[in-house]
Amino acid sequence: MQISVILAHPDKNSFNHAIAHAAAQQLQHDGHAVCMHDLYAEAFDPILPLEEIPRNAVLPEFVKAHCREISEADGIIIVHPNWWGQPPAILKGWVDRVLRPGVAYEFIEGDSGGGVPQKLLKIRAALVFNTSNTPDSREQESFGDPLEQMWKDCVFGLCCKGRFVRETFSVVVTSTAQQRGAWLEHVRVMTSDVFTSSHNLSVG
Repeated sequence: MQISVILAHPDKNSFNHAIAHAAAQQLQHDGHAVCMHDLYAEAFDPILPLEEIPRNAVLPEFVKAHCREISEADGIIIVHPNWWGQPPAILKGWVDRVLRPGVAYEFIEGDSGGGVPQKLLKIRAALVFNTSNTPDSREQESFGDPLEQMWKDCVFGLCCKGRFVRETFSVVVTSTAQQRGAWLEHVRVMTSDVFTSSHNLSVG
């Protein structure tokens, strides 16, 4: 399988980076082809300009490259922290510019955008890893876990027919080295399980 790994955290020493690299290494160990993007290291421009909104817009080369890669991907892993119940702005901008009409979804002829779009991505599995400094119980009780709805329903639910899996690691700020080591082992096992079990699934 061809898997895209999208990482969004500004600190190269962050636990998010450790998660992304552990997942990528496991994918390579399992024989998958990996395309990894550290959005901050690449200085990905998250601003969607007006002229890019139309489906037939002329795109910058770096955006075209991301669009081409995601349209060819069999799977995707996204890694980011929970900031105010949202992903970092750079990752939201990646969604805005890359998961675009004609690449990730399309509306049937005559639909001006009011209907349910047709899914275009051939992704068999989407795996999202989040970090948080909010205990799980408070996240659910106070905020309702908005990231789950965003990624599962608002993004991948509209773009691909494959399996969706998400895991959150918290509380990171007070975690020990031993706890983080156990979490990274969980990342490796989960990554292997999700993409091994999805390898032979049909999404047609």
